[in-house]
Amino acid sequence: MRSLAASIIDRIQDLPDDRHFGRVTAILGMLVEVGGVERKLTIGSRLDLVPTVGRRVPCEVVGFREGRSLLLPFGRLDGIGLGCVAEIAASQPTVSPNAGWLGRVVNALGEPIDGKGPLPMGGIPVPLRNTPPPAHQRKRMGGKLDLGVRALNTFDTVCMGQRLGIFAGSGVGKSVMMSMMARFTAADVTVIGLVGERGREVQEFLEDDLGPEGLARSVVVVATGDESPLMRRQAAHMTMSIAESFRDEGRDVLLLMDSVTRFAMAQREIGLSAGEPPTSKGYPPTTFVELPRLLERAGPGVHGAGSITGLFAVLVEGDDHNEPIADAARGILDGHLVLERQIAERGRYPSINVLKSVSRALPMCNSDAENALLKLARQVISTYEDMAELIRLGAYRTGSDPKVDEAIRLYPAIEEMLSQDRNKGATLAEGYAMLAAALGVQWPPEAG
Repeated sequence: MRSLAASIIDRIQDLPDDRHFGRVTAILGMLVEVGGVERKLTIGSRLDLVPTVGRRVPCEVVGFREGRSLLLPFGRLDGIGLGCVAEIAASQPTVSPNAGWLGRVVNALGEPIDGKGPLPMGGIPVPLRNTPPPAHQRKRMGGKLDLGVRALNTFDTVCMGQRLGIFAGSGVGKSVMMSMMARFTAADVTVIGLVGERGREVQEFLEDDLGPEGLARSVVVVATGDESPLMRRQAAHMTMSIAESFRDEGRDVLLLMDSVTRFAMAQREIGLSAGEPPTSKGYPPTTFVELPRLLERAGPGVHGAGSITGLFAVLVEGDDHNEPIADAARGILDGHLVLERQIAERGRYPSINVLKSVSRALPMCNSDAENALLKLARQVISTYEDMAELIRLGAYRTGSDPKVDEAIRLYPAIEEMLSQDRNKGATLAEGYAMLAAALGVQWPPEAG
């Protein structure tokens, strides 16, 4: 066991050679102006504001104006006034998770908020604003990843290292579906980021949706909607850095983030506070720069490392799937799931519209028989949906079209296959077998 003297020596050696201080010169809303140290700062630098009474307030540089540094705080500005000391932080923020973090809940600063005591520190620290591996060094996507959700496994198969968007309005079962994936996935580790979540719903998600089984194999990062925009933005980067740490250990990670839209909203608040001009729907240009920087960090690692399979929730305002953030995310990600309110209203969960959903891993990851089965199922669903209004009104006469007659006969069984109880998982093999049974196709097909 190391001596106390040796520990003290190590801490002294880690201290910076010099410290730099500035002063608060102005405060406007949440924006703090600091003078005296601007030549030692860059965008993204960290400072601590020292109040007259109370805890230090960590801040980040978001811009410069007239020879002064512009800061936004990670917390409340209680006790901060003109002339308060601003000290430059010794180092840029990093995180060092390990297996001891599984089953824990942390905030955007990597601090435990579950009342279970301090977190163990891992080995190699990962920067919070990390860069993705070089494109030419990354592996290709791996084999199929079982996510435990039958409709997703079968119609929109996901491969290890793929990034998929979950496009949905509010109240259509998005959080429940993500919790099903966390509990039933075959991935080694699950990292969940709740960005801008309603504070009331966090405990419900942990206890009811995720449950002890899902939490035991997960790390959950939480930043509620009432926290500062810097905390909400950093929660997304913290989630990604924790996932990268496990990936670099050679594990296959499932990353679930709810939601990318709230990350973009936080970036919008930061950009507008710094004086950026608003563009599409009030989002400043940096929002569309930060989105790919965040999302590109998910995916396969370099050779010898694991992978991060990312599923990112995208809130579509007013069920408009062409709003700016949804449109930008769709162009970055490797596919999208569309959850529809009309499907949820008729009682089918998860409410995935399989005709509008796309996985770019298909059809390459499937066998010829699996692709043929999916093609037949899509044809049946499409035929029925095209005639659904006439069928409901009783305007279609049986015998008018053999294909429509077949679709009417097969559609209820397909709907049953797409529906799934939130407490029951389903494997990849079970999904294909149930779909084949619904279509009346022999499965597995005969060899030759």
